[in-house]
Amino acid sequence: MKIILIMTDTQRTDMVSCYKDIGIKTPCIDKIAKDGMRFTKAYTTQPVCGPARSAIFTGLFPHSNGVFANSIALAQNVKTIGQRLKDNGIHTAYVGKWHLDGSDYFGLGRSPDGWDENYWYDMRNYLEELSPEDRVKSRKKSSMDGDGIKREFTYANRCSNKAIDFIKNHSDTDYMLVISYDEPHGPSLCPKPYSSMYKDFAIPKYENLKDTLDDKPRHQQVWAGERRFLDKENITVNNRYLFGCNSFVDSEIGRVMEVIDKYADDALIIYTSDHGVMLDSHCLTQKGPAAYEEISHIPLIIRCNGFIKPNTIYEKPVSHIDIVPTILEYAKRDIPKALEGKSLIPSFKGEEVNKEVFIEFGRYEVDHDGFGGFQPLRAVYDGKYKLVINLLSSDELYDLEKDPGEMINLIDSKEHVDIRNYLHDKILDFQNKTRDPLRGYYWEERPWRKDGFLETWDYTGKTRQRENDEYEKRQLDYDTGLEMVEAVRSK
Repeated sequence: MKIILIMTDTQRTDMVSCYKDIGIKTPCIDKIAKDGMRFTKAYTTQPVCGPARSAIFTGLFPHSNGVFANSIALAQNVKTIGQRLKDNGIHTAYVGKWHLDGSDYFGLGRSPDGWDENYWYDMRNYLEELSPEDRVKSRKKSSMDGDGIKREFTYANRCSNKAIDFIKNHSDTDYMLVISYDEPHGPSLCPKPYSSMYKDFAIPKYENLKDTLDDKPRHQQVWAGERRFLDKENITVNNRYLFGCNSFVDSEIGRVMEVIDKYADDALIIYTSDHGVMLDSHCLTQKGPAAYEEISHIPLIIRCNGFIKPNTIYEKPVSHIDIVPTILEYAKRDIPKALEGKSLIPSFKGEEVNKEVFIEFGRYEVDHDGFGGFQPLRAVYDGKYKLVINLLSSDELYDLEKDPGEMINLIDSKEHVDIRNYLHDKILDFQNKTRDPLRGYYWEERPWRKDGFLETWDYTGKTRQRENDEYEKRQLDYDTGLEMVEAVRSK
């Protein structure tokens, strides 16, 4: 039994050509899709590196596992999939970007519990291999000018090498291996020909490049700044290094897949990316407090020869939160009650897993106020409609079937009151079930919702106690000191 999770950073679905061929080529990822199942409606739990990864590797939403922003470590009592599998007799190894130890962007350089320390290789380990001059070189786009850099210099190449070594040396072992590339995230370092491959290329002029955000939340308008008033007809989206690095990391994935096909052909292969990037859609850049498709809709492909039919497509909503339960079920291990997602194994047979999926936002960083700092958001998507509650700003509702560019905000549409309120109730219920630390009647009291307020001190009566992890004893009731029964207490 072998499980291999391959992930990239900042890779939009339209940067993967089997999702949408806009001219950016990813033949190696495309082949994984041809041999497996492609999920067309997969979503991150939060479009920021650390929080997104926290859900992927714990099966808990960022608001549950403690990583509600970058540079915050996982809560002490939260277990990763590495710890769970290792404790159940499965060899676990992690190669690449981690971003969950509460340190800086590069990490602490040491393996956390649950992973084979002989193969641990975060970005600090990489930088410590370089001279001071080469460290600076590794962080500058200008390094790709002139003669450029060699493939062997890149983080992606060195991650691939370590992953390949592990696969070759553990062909007779049950294992889970994670290969986590930083690429194509900036500075998008890549060798020739990739660094010049898209020199004269621009992505198609999507409709939402013309969005002026007039009917959108105020914090997005602030985020956009002067870009709101640029000449929309002449906007060109050309990011040659990001696009080139996108194809470069695809080639590195191809190197790993060649070895997988030789030494672990029957492995469960999961490929995904943590989040996308705005690239001037809706006048916005990078990622932040929004749930637009460009940053929340992520590629997800699963291949398992003999277990998943080749070249199949799953068109119902799924989430990163579902990855840990999927791995545990495939490994024939119990799925803890505390996990907040569902196994995707039934989807391999075409069965529905989720009626809807949830997206959130806490803040961007803790060491600066990027994108306004604290901008709490909770969103739900049911396969057609997406409702976004921006706690400190105004809200959004989009019909993605009729308006895939999310140009028309339907939050005040009289024709959509029923679906809007239905999805709103789903968010409120989700907050209660997961014991969202930010839940409260202020999420309920929106200007467009006039019924059913619970503006009371007790609110819903749900305590912080919840179904806890099998690693811990049952949580206790504050008033009695006895074990909680239903995790509900009325004052």
